[in-house]
Amino acid sequence: MTEHHAVDGLASNPAAPADVLLRLLATPDGHDWIAYRLSWRASLPDSVAEALLHHPERRVRARLAESPAADPGLRARLLDGPASDAMLVAVGPTPYRTRVPPLPDAAYERLLNHEREVVRYETLESASVPEHVLVPLAGHEDPLFRLAACRRVWSGLTDDTRAALLADTDPAVRTAAALHVMHEDEERTAELVASLADDWRLGEVLERGRLGRALAERLLAEGTRLAQLARNPALPADLAARLAAHEDPAVRLAVSARPELAEEERAAIDWEVDPEDRLDTLWWVWDAREDPDVLRRCARSAHTWLRRSAAVCPGLPEDCVELLAGDEDFAVRLLLAEHHPMAPPELLLDLYLNGTHRAVGSLVSRPRFPAAGLAARFADAPESEARALALRDPGATSALVERLSRDPAARVREAAALDRRLPVARLVELLDDPKVGAAAACNPALPVTEMRALLDRAGVPRL
Repeated sequence: MTEHHAVDGLASNPAAPADVLLRLLATPDGHDWIAYRLSWRASLPDSVAEALLHHPERRVRARLAESPAADPGLRARLLDGPASDAMLVAVGPTPYRTRVPPLPDAAYERLLNHEREVVRYETLESASVPEHVLVPLAGHEDPLFRLAACRRVWSGLTDDTRAALLADTDPAVRTAAALHVMHEDEERTAELVASLADDWRLGEVLERGRLGRALAERLLAEGTRLAQLARNPALPADLAARLAAHEDPAVRLAVSARPELAEEERAAIDWEVDPEDRLDTLWWVWDAREDPDVLRRCARSAHTWLRRSAAVCPGLPEDCVELLAGDEDFAVRLLLAEHHPMAPPELLLDLYLNGTHRAVGSLVSRPRFPAAGLAARFADAPESEARALALRDPGATSALVERLSRDPAARVREAAALDRRLPVARLVELLDDPKVGAAAACNPALPVTEMRALLDRAGVPRL
């Protein structure tokens, strides 16, 4: 049993040699957590990779299969192990907001032809399957394969293949295909409204489908899902105007955010956006995400929803980036910081220090988050999160790093424990700090002799 609080950190230390990592993996009570840390390493010694691949416990192999950091070729080799591991590979990593590199093509061929139906279908749902693997499936005999190709790689299909999917014998495939063309096809929109009456996708049809006049008037008369209907730019403007004074504030808000309105017309509608309101990006703005004229109009609008929608668009002009960086609405600033590659460094810093939303903590990983000069600005700041930022400064001295390693706040000591500039003697001392010892064990400046000595003190058997 590993009894030292710092031991787990060695599994994440990029300088830890194979013998240290293998000793960790051999601890019977630490398999799951140690395997998790090992699977997230940027690289693994061959012997450690083999140990994970052939580990007798499925939960350890599962950690490898689920890791976005693990080499795809290594994950694919799990298919050569126990038959049940195919499911682990099929599901694979599911990281937040990012895609992992795909498996080798041969692995997808094995998974898509697997004897177990659930393995085949989980593979189809994997976000990492590349387009060139999915495109040929549009003509597969299994309708679920055709459905996956239809949903995910429509833009990569030929006109003839799209036409075939629109006329497919399977109703689910036909519906998925129709959802791709409804924005330009009144007849298919009407068919979808009829067939999806009790389906959650009806909302998307009402917001995105091309509405004929007769259908629009009928939907308006029925009086349901009016907020979604009002968000559809294809709803005739005169019909949308009838909803401008609707008793439901969500309907009025939807009308006020329509693309054809001038600023004076928006202001005449009684709409309100609370700072805490979660609003999806307006489709008509996202469709124009590379159009600088539309984005400038939205960024300069007095309407909060338009500005929030513009903030997530990659084609936002530079002058609008500067404008929205100073927006009065916190959500506009946060969305800009999260999504736009040119969000100003000072905006990222301000949100990190002063924002209350949980998303601000991830802003330090943005490429433009400032570093130079932070030591002079924050080394003596009263707030611990600000003092920790001083260690991001490439100009911070070893003396400052050591001083901050003695900070009363554990988060500051932890940041110092991870810093390569920390003198080795102090780094070794921190291994015995119960709150930051694991971070100190992650530091690649830790001598290998100290790593092995730590394992010995923790009672980890030698191989």
